[in-house]
Amino acid sequence: MSYLSIQGLHKSYGATSIFSDINCEIAKGEFITLLGPSGCGKSTLLRCIAGLTGVNGGQIRLDGEDLVPVAPQKRGIGMVFQSYALFPNMTVQQNVAFGLRMQKVKGSEAEQRVEEVLELVELNDFANRYPPQLSGGQCQRVALARSLVTRPRLLLLDEPLSALDARIRKHLREQIRNIQQELGLTTIFVTHDQEEALVMSDRIFLMNGGKIVQSGDAETLYTAPADAFAAGFIGNYNLLDADAASRLLLRPINSRVAIRPEAIQIGAQGSIEALVRSHSLLGNVIRYSIEARGVELLVDVLNRSPADLHARGQRINLNIEDNAICEVA
Repeated sequence: MSYLSIQGLHKSYGATSIFSDINCEIAKGEFITLLGPSGCGKSTLLRCIAGLTGVNGGQIRLDGEDLVPVAPQKRGIGMVFQSYALFPNMTVQQNVAFGLRMQKVKGSEAEQRVEEVLELVELNDFANRYPPQLSGGQCQRVALARSLVTRPRLLLLDEPLSALDARIRKHLREQIRNIQQELGLTTIFVTHDQEEALVMSDRIFLMNGGKIVQSGDAETLYTAPADAFAAGFIGNYNLLDADAASRLLLRPINSRVAIRPEAIQIGAQGSIEALVRSHSLLGNVIRYSIEARGVELLVDVLNRSPADLHARGQRINLNIEDNAICEVA
């Protein structure tokens, strides 16, 4: 039996449908990411689960309980927003304890739980500071601690890292994942960042146009995209129509295909003659723009040495293994 079950969920504003017929099952302790472009319905779905936005139809059952008629404050759900939503006139300790005040947890128990969760998010030394005295990453950890201290049945995270710089973002996503696993806390995380989804999730629900278009673990979504949208959103696939694919591979192809840039090999043994049009340095990866048999391709190669760089205008040979070619709808 699943811990969180969503069946036939529908939300619209007047004649505008945000999402419809959402069906999914989530096990206890799973870390699920809702991934998709802006406007696909992922944040609205999260708010419907939290009870902050009403639904037009369908069921949301948490541990067997129908949540739709239950008030948000009685659902036992913790939610962390992108904007932190901290009280600027309260200290870190007071902000974290606020949820316990709402639950009427007092005295030594409240103090102990606040101390435990501040230690969990590594903020013990900042307990008496105010939000304006903290960095963005520290504020986000306070918001996380405030949700965790209430011991929620379900934790919802709505793009909590999008306002942070890359270094802090990477550290905090690792910290969130470690805390989630340590507590065995069922968590739903919303993001439009594919890297976050791939590294953090037990499973990913890829959304587009108010639908879950594909779900599965990171490896499945990356290596076996269900359609052209999935291939275009996860990774940097080369998407070729049937004619272009047929020219490139010199055999009849009857559908669109997706080829990952890192799956194309550059080497003397390659059977496909090609021309380097340009290249870009992406840190540990060099991304080449290459023309082969009248088809434009992106090819990713590890940046091992400057001596291995292929210059613009250089003739090269490519090899594409059959298992690197994925047919997509």
